Amino acid sequence: MTGDTAEFFNSVPARAPLLLRMPISGTLQIDLVDGHETEHWYLTFAPGRAMVSRDEQAADAILTLPTQLFREFVTGCSRPNAAVLRNDATFGGDVRLFLALRRFFPTGPGVRDPREVAREKVAARRRTASAPPDRGTGTGNHPEGQERTG
Repeated sequence: MTGDTAEFFNSVPARAPLLLRMPISGTLQIDLVDGHETEHWYLTFAPGRAMVSRDEQAADAILTLPTQLFREFVTGCSRPNAAVLRNDATFGGDVRLFLALRRFFPTGPGVRDPREVAREKVAARRRTASAPPDRGTGTGNHPEGQERTG
């Protein structure tokens, strides 16, 4: 297990109150596959909290993926939804647990919330609409920079 992976799992319980705002409960088993070895992690979600365990237990859902792909999730270089759709990762069980897990991963570099982008565009349009019309500089210069004659 790499430092990024361990750090991620160690951070989950502290971050859960901020990220798990919806009422959810259940256990998600995450299987990290590296060659012929598989690490099993268990995330148990409850409203506003999460617990991490390595002890085998019953799970409501299972996410199986290569260890390297999980590192890409943790660093924001890859997204879980896309990986499942590409069949790079497999998921089965209560999809709400998968959706809850996604909240713990960072977004990629340069990714912005589309709602914020829309708000900025609306604000820019309002500024443009309320600005006085451009009447030129009043210097009498011809548009091409030459004085206009008679």
